[in-house]
Amino acid sequence: MLDRLWEVAARKGAERVLMAVSFTEAIFFPVPPDLLLLPMGLAARDKVFRLAWICLLFSLAGGVIGYGIGYYFMEAVGNPIIRFYGLEEQYTRIQVWYDTYSAWAVSIAGLTPIPYKLCTLTAGAFHINWPVFILASAISRGIRFFVIAVLIRSFGEAARTFLEKRFNLVVTVTLILVILGFVVLKYV
Repeated sequence: MLDRLWEVAARKGAERVLMAVSFTEAIFFPVPPDLLLLPMGLAARDKVFRLAWICLLFSLAGGVIGYGIGYYFMEAVGNPIIRFYGLEEQYTRIQVWYDTYSAWAVSIAGLTPIPYKLCTLTAGAFHINWPVFILASAISRGIRFFVIAVLIRSFGEAARTFLEKRFNLVVTVTLILVILGFVVLKYV
């Protein structure tokens, strides 16, 4: 399976998939772009910073759309997305976070397994200052994607070897972190 992942990650069309995932994850898609950035970067270490830029720019573009949906169409579009993922309680909690922390709430969501789509939709719904939202998103998402890129560039072969030997463990830990992000939102 891992050999197939390397092959797919190295294909020319993989960048378009990364663009689509980065864009849609900020609105409704459940898979974070990091899960594609990692194998794609390991398959083509010389392009890893380009891939990080793709993640950042398309995530921000999706964030703008998510913000717009929250701002203008929260009842018709945003709320059904939040209900689909079972994030109604978190939606209310994030409103308190925005009232208290403003841009920091955006930064926290941009750096953690908390679904970024929840951040973008709620930022629009609660009319968070748009330039502050974009700046906080750019900084936090940029840190997230470029830290991965630096690690891949610095430890690429060792990381690839580790991943090849412990692929199931890495997938399991990643899934646990994503689930923990949802749990933190539900109970914290």
